Amino acid sequence: DTEGLLRIKEENQKHYRRAQRHQEKKEKIQRHNRKLGDLVEKKTYELRTQYEHLANLRRTHILELTSVIFPMEEVKTSMRDPADMSSESDNAMTSSTVSKLAEARRTTYLSGRWVCDDHNGDTSISITGPWIILPNNGDYSAYYSWVEEKKTTQGPDMEHNNPAHTISAALCYATQLVNTLSLILDVNLPKKLCNRQVKTQQGNHEFCGENLSRHRFTRAVKKLNANILHLCFSQHVNLDLLHPLHTLRNLMYLVSPDTENLGR
Repeated sequence: DTEGLLRIKEENQKHYRRAQRHQEKKEKIQRHNRKLGDLVEKKTYELRTQYEHLANLRRTHILELTSVIFPMEEVKTSMRDPADMSSESDNAMTSSTVSKLAEARRTTYLSGRWVCDDHNGDTSISITGPWIILPNNGDYSAYYSWVEEKKTTQGPDMEHNNPAHTISAALCYATQLVNTLSLILDVNLPKKLCNRQVKTQQGNHEFCGENLSRHRFTRAVKKLNANILHLCFSQHVNLDLLHPLHTLRNLMYLVSPDTENLGR
């Protein structure tokens, strides 16, 4: 028993010395982890500072881009409310008829369904100049209506002062602006839209060049609107301000100086 007790004491001493060594290793590892933690915290702060600096640079470039090359502003058209005009011609018109006319004025038939729009086309958005505008309500039917009419009728009046030309030009500039914004913000777009006026394997530019059919035109507009919404989501634009059909208005909200997260 005495010999066994001595062996146990020797083993206990060995375990104690080993525990001391493990404790020293543990303290050394803890010091190393604290050192790495301080380093990671420092690098994280530096990275966050660089991100903020990069966001400010992106924001500066975007604001310069949209103020010098692609300025956008709201253009109000001088149109009289049909309810008011009817009231002037018929003093006996009831209030219910006036309200129905006002409701009809705020409703647009777009792509097979009725869309409620308070602006109803009275407000347009211009890009690169006041002469290149898009309807605020997203109704671009004037383009493919002109294309279909051009197939059957040829005349000099159809080639000048045509709203289809301004719609095509505005969508072309909007596509170019969106592609440039995706490069500045380093955001991959979900839909591919070409903004060059050259022939590629996929065909010509979606909005410039040859006249598009209604199907191709509508498809290209949907792709453009999807890209704009994707950029708005990436920059945390207020969702209550966005509308899936308001092409240039969504862009205006995206590049507005009031957008706090622009450049993130």
